[in-house]
Amino acid sequence: MVKSFIFCGLVAVLLCSNASAQVSGFGLGIILGEPTGISAKLWKGETTAIDAAAGWSSGKNSVLHLHADYIFHNFNLIKVQKGKLPFYYGIGGRVKFADDTKVGIRIPVGINYIFASAPFDIFLELVPLLDLMPDTEFDIKAGLGGRYFF
Repeated sequence: MVKSFIFCGLVAVLLCSNASAQVSGFGLGIILGEPTGISAKLWKGETTAIDAAAGWSSGKNSVLHLHADYIFHNFNLIKVQKGKLPFYYGIGGRVKFADDTKVGIRIPVGINYIFASAPFDIFLELVPLLDLMPDTEFDIKAGLGGRYFF
């Protein structure tokens, strides 16, 4: 199924060659890593967005993982000839459903390539995570993904 979704995303990019770079609207796609599942992004302004995902955690037991973050984009840090490559950072929360459900705070940092000629983006992020319930525990997670913007 993941291969089918990636194929459909690539086809959409190729078919939408005369669209402009996407820094507004709603995007839906996939995230691979922690978690692996569906990724969504809703731009709230020129530099801010809400980013969320629902997927399966890749730990010992595959369990449902939900998170949402409020993120800020810096478009001036990394310049590219085509498209945009903002650095982003933010804060959010996550719930990992298991026998001992975990609730924590996420602090995502990453880069997000926004294509100049298609309503599509790709991202890579590292996420320091502090679980607060049921126990306090620190971890670092990572994710790679892409989204199509409607």
